[in-house]
Amino acid sequence: MGGSGPVSGSGPVGGSGHVGGRGRGRGSGTLGRVVRAGLGRRRVQTLVMVLTTFVAVTASVVAAGVLTASRAPFDHAMRELRGAHLTVRFDPARVTAAQLAGTGRAAGVTAAAGPFRTLSLSPRTATDAADLPAGVTLPALTVAGRADSRGPVDRLALLDGDWATRPGEIVIADGIAPVRPGTRLEFPELPGRPTLTVVGLARSVTGTADAWVTPAQAETLARRSATTAPAAPAAYQMLYRFRDAATTAQLDADRAALAAAVPPGALSGTRSHLAVRQEQSANALAFVPFVAAFGVLALVLSVLIIGIVVSGAVGAATRRIGVLKALGFTPAQVVRAYVAQAVLPAAAGALLGVVCGHLLAWPVLADVEDAYQGASASIPWWVEVAVPAGALALVAAAALVPALRAGRLRTTEALAGGRASGDGHGGPARRVAARLAARLPVPRPVGLGLAHPFARPARSGVTAAAVGFAAVTVTFAVGLGLTLGAVQNHRMLNATAPVEIDTGRGSAPPGALAVHVGGPSDRPPADPVRVAAALRADRHTDRFYATTQAEVTATGVTGRTPVLAYDGDASWAAPQLVSGRWLGGDGEAVVTRRFLDAAGVRVGDEVTLAGHDRRTAVRITGEAFFTEGDGMRLLTSLGTLRRLDPSAVPERFHVKPSPGLSASAYAASVRTALEPLGATARPAPDRASSVIAAMDALIGTLTALLVAVAGLGVLNTVVLDTRDRVRDLGIMKAVGMTPRQTVAMVLTSTGALGLLAGAAGVPLGVALHHWIAPLMGDAVGMRLPEPDIAVYAPAVTAVLALGGVVIAVAGALAPAGWAARTDTVRALRTE
Repeated sequence: MGGSGPVSGSGPVGGSGHVGGRGRGRGSGTLGRVVRAGLGRRRVQTLVMVLTTFVAVTASVVAAGVLTASRAPFDHAMRELRGAHLTVRFDPARVTAAQLAGTGRAAGVTAAAGPFRTLSLSPRTATDAADLPAGVTLPALTVAGRADSRGPVDRLALLDGDWATRPGEIVIADGIAPVRPGTRLEFPELPGRPTLTVVGLARSVTGTADAWVTPAQAETLARRSATTAPAAPAAYQMLYRFRDAATTAQLDADRAALAAAVPPGALSGTRSHLAVRQEQSANALAFVPFVAAFGVLALVLSVLIIGIVVSGAVGAATRRIGVLKALGFTPAQVVRAYVAQAVLPAAAGALLGVVCGHLLAWPVLADVEDAYQGASASIPWWVEVAVPAGALALVAAAALVPALRAGRLRTTEALAGGRASGDGHGGPARRVAARLAARLPVPRPVGLGLAHPFARPARSGVTAAAVGFAAVTVTFAVGLGLTLGAVQNHRMLNATAPVEIDTGRGSAPPGALAVHVGGPSDRPPADPVRVAAALRADRHTDRFYATTQAEVTATGVTGRTPVLAYDGDASWAAPQLVSGRWLGGDGEAVVTRRFLDAAGVRVGDEVTLAGHDRRTAVRITGEAFFTEGDGMRLLTSLGTLRRLDPSAVPERFHVKPSPGLSASAYAASVRTALEPLGATARPAPDRASSVIAAMDALIGTLTALLVAVAGLGVLNTVVLDTRDRVRDLGIMKAVGMTPRQTVAMVLTSTGALGLLAGAAGVPLGVALHHWIAPLMGDAVGMRLPEPDIAVYAPAVTAVLALGGVVIAVAGALAPAGWAARTDTVRALRTE
């Protein structure tokens, strides 16, 4: 590192400059040239500092930005439109409208609206809609009677058309059904088949209803529905805002106050604004826990590596520091110079990280931004300032310690010290390690490599820590990938059955719009009894079960509750259970955590289902994990559903073919027997989640960047060590060490550190995964099954333990080759 540095005759502080007095210091221009020269001379180290800060800021911007931006549209709409903290359904048989009006004075209530008459109806298009022809049956709508779109709670945003002010008019919630103003809807389940005209599209921030009519129209529809077998009884709806409603515990207290203000059993269902916000931003919030973990790992790694880089720069430039002080630089200026050599590249990396963080966060927030028109889901400006500022503060702190050491060096000692040889470093520890290594039955170069980390134990320890954090990152990322793969495989109901048999009974596949076009030309549905017999008769059928879908009301849950009823043994294809057990007979149900939270119940409690003018109680026997239908489907037996609807029959069969037979081959073979019955067979559709695919891509990107940074940190350390030991290398080559032995010595030194770091990093990575994975489930209102978290098989762990060796050796390959090519004579002349 001779005369090419910033203190040579041609450097920025070379011989032509005026040498000021020792106490006067040099000007800022000269100091700037010293900083620029240092950055230019150590290009690899500069690149490492840029990349470390870039990765840390990128991950942190994505995490902090998604967390804040995903909630911004909803929180803004709640304030502007006075959204309901609680939407509450009351049983009109147990409470009067006057009593409900009095609940507006319950403890904690700051505003109330209602009571509104509500009922659930399934309309059919009487004219062509936006994307549907006439005769299409729409999903059941929760219809509320409201005189206007304003009020003290839940001010509706009218997006198109007008508000319903006369009988025969209806306003539809935006996004509920593909209709437009002017579409006529008929209600064939009501006497007289009344028809209403859509006059507007509106949006409720908390989704209090699917459609609105005038109060008089709602009463008329309720009277007509009472004379038939309604899909659900009419109810009263009240909307409340509370003084304290920021947490689940506060809302539970508010709900209890309302229940105490009405007769027992009158309160039959609630929906909180927290549940609505979670539904709106669940996909985006699922990214936050693991991206935040990557951000913390990147910040810690950047502090470690930048500390290594600056410390190495100080150690390698002892003589230059002495020359700078002899030329008049004060200790404070030397400190500022070395801190600046870390902060400037970090600032460039931080700027790039902010830009890249925006690019990575944009697809995550795309769905959130569409949730409410006019509400931006962009990353707040303060995140763009706070994250890079915090990262630069950490970088400056990491660089300050070695920079202070440079500032405290005495001029004479620095000028006399020059480049330190490897001799003398490590003291007794190195000598003991060398003696022990010499006794090992390994080649001499390997023994020297094993002893070398003790020459500079502090530097070796920090390098091992950097590799260890990389091992933690890889272990954590592999675990996340395995967990997300398991979630992808099990998030949809009936995913284990590769073949579907449709009887043509008008129920759409899960997640699709339930439509049925009537008419004399329609093909009659297949008899499920004959379909089941045909499946049993086929020798390629391994096992099967049937399902049917319906919608009911459930105590504690506002709106309609979708039901999936099973006929036959479906235990082999049941969703993964978090707690409890699978269905064992009629009168039982399995639900998700989302349903339990919405209904305010636990596994073992009973829930009353109502539909078709009937009621039945079901006991919740298990909590399952699935995301189909927003995780709000209630799973039960066909016998239980028939207590509400005796005409319910299987609509779809789910089949597992014999081992070795593909789904497409089985569907083709059984089609001949099923088509004459009116049934169709097809392989189950692929319902891969684009959100999980985006998570996998982001995890892979962040992991690759962090591993690359750790590898570059190792490269920088080995370069410093190799330059420190250049004279020792010359001596070893002079006594016969070959280039191959030199490479083996260097790689052994770093590989030993990598082995120890990997052994320590894998358990930490597993622990981090076991902490973060449940938080990702909590973000979407679910609990992940234990098998989806315990994904580290012994073989996987063993392979991951070698990751530290791979990272360390990969980072040391280039400087090991440089050491092997070092000319012996030149090395011996180096001081």
